[in-house]
Amino acid sequence: MASLADTHTPGAHGHSSLQHQFDTMEQQKESSTLGMWVFLVTEIMFFGGLFLAYVAYRTRYPEAFAAASHTLDVTMGAVNTAVLICSSLTMALAIWCAQTNRRKGIVLFLLLTILLGAVFLGVKAVEYADKFEHHHVPGASFQFHTEGGHTGAEDPNLAQHTQLFFSLYFVMTGLHATHMIIGIAILGFLAFYAWRGRYDREYHNPLEMTGLYWHFVDIVWIFLFPLLYLLGAHAS
Repeated sequence: MASLADTHTPGAHGHSSLQHQFDTMEQQKESSTLGMWVFLVTEIMFFGGLFLAYVAYRTRYPEAFAAASHTLDVTMGAVNTAVLICSSLTMALAIWCAQTNRRKGIVLFLLLTILLGAVFLGVKAVEYADKFEHHHVPGASFQFHTEGGHTGAEDPNLAQHTQLFFSLYFVMTGLHATHMIIGIAILGFLAFYAWRGRYDREYHNPLEMTGLYWHFVDIVWIFLFPLLYLLGAHAS
């Protein structure tokens, strides 16, 4: 990712943000864009492995995964989906403001994006607290009962199989939340430098690269939401 705190040493063509190793601003932008896409490809492979593990175990234990998924709050998941979609919009608007030399607009929309990201994390924290309260966290204290209060006499391994679901749930959503926290921290730096007038129509590459990262994190959630909340919740 392009540096968020590049020095203001004028480059070969006079722009203060042109680094000495590049000949033009276009070359600098192409280099950082390529680097970001390479990084995102590695992220796709990383999350892709988790998605494959989820599909494999869900295919192997469909009843247990459906029962465990039914304990998730679909409303909270839907709210978080809407929040992240709105955050992608505010991120795009921040970039548009940079392209049109609207410094205050950049700061405003970056702060709104941070706020929406914080709302997402807050909702996720409430969900996690509920899982701890009901002992749905994998480990020695894990407990799981069906809606009728049964432990699954028809499947003696129900608790073990549902624990697989919750393990994947916490790993996948936890890693996603970690990416959100990192993104919020980066957005904070961007907002600070935007307030100082760092970004304009000629140089706003850090905003665009962070936007790619933020949109990717949002897309990951678009896949997580139906996989974890909807498919199992509505399975017979």
